[in-house]
Amino acid sequence: MNDMTVLTRAISRLLLPASIMVALAVLVKGYADTGDGFSAGLIVSLGVLMQYVAFGPALPSQLAIVRHANSLSRFGLLLALAVTFVPVLFGKPVLTHWPGANEHVEHVGAIEIITPVAFDIGVFLLVIGFVVGVINLISQTIERESR
Repeated sequence: MNDMTVLTRAISRLLLPASIMVALAVLVKGYADTGDGFSAGLIVSLGVLMQYVAFGPALPSQLAIVRHANSLSRFGLLLALAVTFVPVLFGKPVLTHWPGANEHVEHVGAIEIITPVAFDIGVFLLVIGFVVGVINLISQTIERESR
């Protein structure tokens, strides 16, 4: 193993937790804007992709995020769909936000507990699960064909 490979592996190990932290910051900071769950999911997925590039398919496939990619995407899809369609059960339009205008909003620290936050978390999990699952599938296919 040459020095470049050792350096690449060391940096990729350091950048995976950093990518997760940056993704969570993007998710929390911009939760009221559109697309932040998607962007945060892509950031985490790029951190996982970096593991595949540095280590090949053996080590990343042992990561919990890779092993549970299908479950993450299913849960994320169910959460996003629930936030989207539950208001219809109460006679409201699709994607009606809770709490409504001029109603009291609960807080956890600086984060407001409102339905766009839940929707972004659902999109975040869906994107991570899907992209990491696709990366893992491509990696396994390349590994199988190279034998």
